[in-house]
Amino acid sequence: MRLRSSHLGAAAATLTLATALGGAGVPTTVPASMTPPPGTAVPGSPPPGTAVPGSPPPSGAACTVRYSVYTWDTFLTSSITITNTGAGAITSWRLTFPLPAGQRITTDWNAVYSPSSGTVTARGLDDHVILGPGGSIAIGFVAEHTGDTGSPSSFTLNGTPCSLT
Repeated sequence: MRLRSSHLGAAAATLTLATALGGAGVPTTVPASMTPPPGTAVPGSPPPGTAVPGSPPPSGAACTVRYSVYTWDTFLTSSITITNTGAGAITSWRLTFPLPAGQRITTDWNAVYSPSSGTVTARGLDDHVILGPGGSIAIGFVAEHTGDTGSPSSFTLNGTPCSLT
C-alpha cells in the first residue's frame, strides 16, 4: 500500500497537535496505514531542532559590562569588564559599542579592536575567547580624544545587549 502525502500531513498534524496540547483530548496513536516508514520526511514538518516561529526570545541580558575611564590631556584609558551572566559558555565573543565622537583607540589589551573609532567591535584574543557562566574578562584601551571623554552609551555581546553596572 502506498501512502499519499495527505495522509502523512494528517498524521503529522495529529501528532503535532497532541504534543502541543500534552495529549489532552487528542488521540496520540496513528493507524499503521498512515505512519511513514522510519527516516521518511513528513511534508510540512520543520526539520528537527528548528525554532518554533513566534517563540519569545530569552529575556534578560546574558552579560553585564562595567566601564570606567581615566582622562589626562588629550588621552584617556578605558577599562571594561565583561561578565557572562548566562547559563552557558560564550565562545568567540565580540563586544560592540559606539565610541563617542572624537575618540580614537591607539593601544589595546586583552582584545583586538576594529575599527579604531565609531562603532567599535572588540574580540577576544586566541587565549581569551571563552567566557564560562559567571566568568569575567577585563579588557581595555588607550584612546586619543578631542574633548569628548564620555563613555559608550551601550554594549552588545555577540548581538545580545548587556546591562551596565
